Amino acid sequence: MHFEVLVEDPSGKEALERILPKILGANYSLHSWRLRSYRGLGRIPKDLRGKTDPQKRILLDRLPRILQGYGHSLPDSASVVVVVDLDRRDCMAFKQELLDVLNACNPRPTTLFRIAVEESEAWLLGDRQAVKAAYPKARDSVLDRYAQDSICDTWELLADAIHPGGSARLKQKGYPVTGEAKCEWARNIAPNMNVDQNLSKSFQVFHDGVKRLAGIE
Repeated sequence: MHFEVLVEDPSGKEALERILPKILGANYSLHSWRLRSYRGLGRIPKDLRGKTDPQKRILLDRLPRILQGYGHSLPDSASVVVVVDLDRRDCMAFKQELLDVLNACNPRPTTLFRIAVEESEAWLLGDRQAVKAAYPKARDSVLDRYAQDSICDTWELLADAIHPGGSARLKQKGYPVTGEAKCEWARNIAPNMNVDQNLSKSFQVFHDGVKRLAGIE
């Protein structure tokens, strides 16, 4: 199976580059993938067939055109995986919006939508041992107050646990410093993750969906 994986920002790409081989296991070399990161999530356009600016590289803005293109170009041996953050949206309504985009395609590419609850940093926090392996001085008092997959400003909590000065320091500096820090966390934590025992329910759903597409029992 070949996977075309779309993520909303570079930190998601950094994490999945290290996580996908773990999920696919010993036979990962039988599969291939290409990861594409965007410059933010954006929103699905009302006119699903309308034109958007490809230079902006905003994921949901481009999604209808991207999936239409894949529908015409991808072989049956390939699938699209779209990974996005829930943030503070209604999960079921958001999933239906994504499915509506796919259903408007003719032909439709085989597509898996997966939503990180609340943010992709929840998947890193789903393996506390991996966090501690990457950051031995991570603040246990902060990690202890995290409720898995809760709506709680997830990236800020992770920053408060592992980043000097916490989220307040990063917010003072803004982008691109915040984005660079998120990429660093992904690069450092993801290699230590046990993907079969991650406590994040939204990660487990992603994990199982990828394995199913790859034909792994």
